[in-house]
Amino acid sequence: MQRELGERGGERTTFAQTLNTLKHTGSNLLLVGRGGGAHGTACRRLRGESRGESRYRVFVTDDARCCYHDHEAEDVTTAIVEYSGPSSSDSGVGDGSEEALCQLVTDVIDTVEEFEDEADGFEPSELRVCVDSLVPLLQQYDTEDVFRFVHVTTARIEQARGMGHYHLPVSRDHDAISLLEPMFDAVVSLRTRENVHEQQWHLRDQGTTTDWIQL
Repeated sequence: MQRELGERGGERTTFAQTLNTLKHTGSNLLLVGRGGGAHGTACRRLRGESRGESRYRVFVTDDARCCYHDHEAEDVTTAIVEYSGPSSSDSGVGDGSEEALCQLVTDVIDTVEEFEDEADGFEPSELRVCVDSLVPLLQQYDTEDVFRFVHVTTARIEQARGMGHYHLPVSRDHDAISLLEPMFDAVVSLRTRENVHEQQWHLRDQGTTTDWIQL
């Protein structure tokens, strides 16, 4: 993830240093934009592809068949925490019970802690967590409850010095993004143009936005 992403001179160096810091101290990224293929490509990068490097991966999803989760069935270092998306009988936003979302939080935290015990403590960026996606949660639960879910899980990932990314495939100006953005180290906009997947990073602490660059 430390490719040149369009920054120049000192800004490019600062950006690369920031990414390196995020990998070592723990980070959480919010992936936005409607380019589904771009989300898949970014997800594969962020969950860690390097062979020979230890990784513990947790996928939080309402669809375990999603192509993002193409892991080997016998892979004991990968776990899927599945939740139920909104059903056709739901009458609207906020129909899900707070207890169900609290249980999802518990399941995610328990899974992380089980892996942490197994690893005898995580190395930096050894834990990778993918939440795919926040849209069903926002459809089914009150916004404040989803905010708490994100707050707790991002804090635990950072505590473990892991790397978490949360898919929110909506436009960059969606109201939900302004609500959730403060809990993330960066918002990564994704798009596909002429069959080319591209990304643009906005680093909150630096207030820095990169150019668009191919994934």
